[in-house]
Amino acid sequence: MRAITLIWIVFLTACTPRAVREAESVVAQADSLRAEGRVYGIDEGDSATLAQAYETLKKYSEVSRQFSEICPFIPCTSSLYTYAHACYHYGRLLREKDNPVEAMQVFINATHSCTRDYHILGRVYSNMGSICHLAGDYPLSYDMYEKSAQVFLQGEDTLSYYYLLNDMAFELAEQGKKEETLSLLSQINYEDFYLQEKKLETRAVLYLHTHQYDSAIYYAKELYSVGNHEPTGLMICAQVYSLLENKDSAVYYAQQVLAISNDLYHRNNSLYILTNDALNITHETLRKRAADRSDVQKLLEIRRGKMSQAAQLLKQDLNREPDWRIYILVICIVIGIIFSIIWAKVWKRRKRQMQEKVISLTDKHADNTIESIKKHIDKTDINTTLHWKNYSSMKIDADLYLGGIVSKLEEKNLNETEIRYCILTLLDFPQKEKAEILYYGYPSAIKTLKRRTSDKLGTTPPKLRNFLFSIAANAEIS
Repeated sequence: MRAITLIWIVFLTACTPRAVREAESVVAQADSLRAEGRVYGIDEGDSATLAQAYETLKKYSEVSRQFSEICPFIPCTSSLYTYAHACYHYGRLLREKDNPVEAMQVFINATHSCTRDYHILGRVYSNMGSICHLAGDYPLSYDMYEKSAQVFLQGEDTLSYYYLLNDMAFELAEQGKKEETLSLLSQINYEDFYLQEKKLETRAVLYLHTHQYDSAIYYAKELYSVGNHEPTGLMICAQVYSLLENKDSAVYYAQQVLAISNDLYHRNNSLYILTNDALNITHETLRKRAADRSDVQKLLEIRRGKMSQAAQLLKQDLNREPDWRIYILVICIVIGIIFSIIWAKVWKRRKRQMQEKVISLTDKHADNTIESIKKHIDKTDINTTLHWKNYSSMKIDADLYLGGIVSKLEEKNLNETEIRYCILTLLDFPQKEKAEILYYGYPSAIKTLKRRTSDKLGTTPPKLRNFLFSIAANAEIS
């Protein structure tokens, strides 16, 4: 498995084209800007360059992604890691450009990238949750924040995990689920000043939606007292006072919100209060505020429509049917591996049995050949008993007493010297005596002859004698 992983990584590294390396450089710059709290394509860098980097990495990483889906033991490659980062940065850019639908698709692609970079994946899910929140789909937003929290926890990013728990609680608060909200908030035990501010904000929103107005005012003012002068707390005060018919206070806080916030939601609610609760204002002022609110509502409707499309895109992805082709392919691969293992074992067993049978036959024939040698050939006088000096006569005797060995060796294109060497080997002559009989130098020349003869027969020098016995027995083995 390690070998496969190493080969895969080396292959990808060696085959990385120049365009990919340039795209990776762009993503690295975007990472650096994010660490400084800036967005590539907005604060610095060209948005078209980031878009091109995203498309390049998307195309290149497709093979890696599919391979990782089929073979999950393969580690996250650099292309998948960088592609996930490109998705995050490009998605954030698209959100800033007020294109939530495309942003959502890019974030969805990041979740399918098979990356194990939990930090960037947690941010991706968090952005998806924010889009769903702006669409007013709080249950779906909760689900995305929950995924983000789990991913941050996998990445051992405890602080981000607790922030996402608060985001989950906020979505529950928007739905007026008091017990569930408070239960989640009670799990956030982390000393971080801004996180504690966010918890106060969530409680204020919860009590507003559960009509516990005194508590809502209390936590909104607590938020203000610790230095948080963001419009959310002020907006809650304006809404509560408006509901309690305390018009002067409602107008006071609504005016503060309108002065500091460009958020459409806040401006819409502030203008509503200023239109309906303000006293002693001219008809012209009232008409202008109503017209301004109408314009804001139109913009809100447009934004909500885009966010809803993005949320619908996410739902379609969550409900999509799995690609059974991948599972079928995985099953086929597993079956193929199992079959290969079984076949290899069966083949190895049969080969061993055949070898044992051949060896048994060879040993039996070798015994017969050795008996024939003892009976008909005198090793001390092979010139007389084997007609050694006359090749034609020697061939007749050797074929007669050694199982037709000369004829069989001639069929294998051995020359006379090599055949004579083989006969001396069967007769078990020592290497030095073979050299003397064949007029070969000892030991180098005779060793070279032995190696050359073995190579021609397809065996090795140590196995040559047994191989010759197998030829004589018509059962060659390696």
